[in-house]
Amino acid sequence: MPKDYLADLPADLLARAAKIRLAAFDVDGTLTDGRLLYSESGHETKVFHVHDGLGMKRLQAHGIEVAIISARISHPVALRAEELDIAHVYQGQNNKRESLQQIIEALNLQPEQVAFVGDDLPDIPAMRMAGLAIAVANAHPWVVEQAHWQTRLGGGMGAVREACDLILHAQGKTSAEQEHWR
Repeated sequence: MPKDYLADLPADLLARAAKIRLAAFDVDGTLTDGRLLYSESGHETKVFHVHDGLGMKRLQAHGIEVAIISARISHPVALRAEELDIAHVYQGQNNKRESLQQIIEALNLQPEQVAFVGDDLPDIPAMRMAGLAIAVANAHPWVVEQAHWQTRLGGGMGAVREACDLILHAQGKTSAEQEHWR
């Protein structure tokens, strides 16, 4: 990815991202590549990208809440959320918009202060509610139609990190982030 991959973004996109106080993420197809892997014993495994995890941690370090909303229930998701200190974890949610609304109310936020990142049809209602809707590169075309922005990378391949970087960039925190790691 080029160093200036956040350059030349539309002003309206940056304005949306500058307002974000909560970033919510789908799991399968967004935090993962969407494949479901089962062992011979029937246990589910998932692969998460370390870049995505660091991006979510950096959002938290800058005071932005992070949430996971998934239609499926998966022990690996609970483990990853615990590892990343994500307090807002909603699994088994067939109505992601309703779950997002609950988090918004609990945090006393407005929809324009929320980003939702997704890839498939069950994500559309939450995306339509969010002030910043982001589709991953390999999202279903109908999801892309609802998005304010689409990542260059696919789900499970660093797309979540791109979304996190966009938010931090729009909020003027890129220099602080770069300085933090010198």
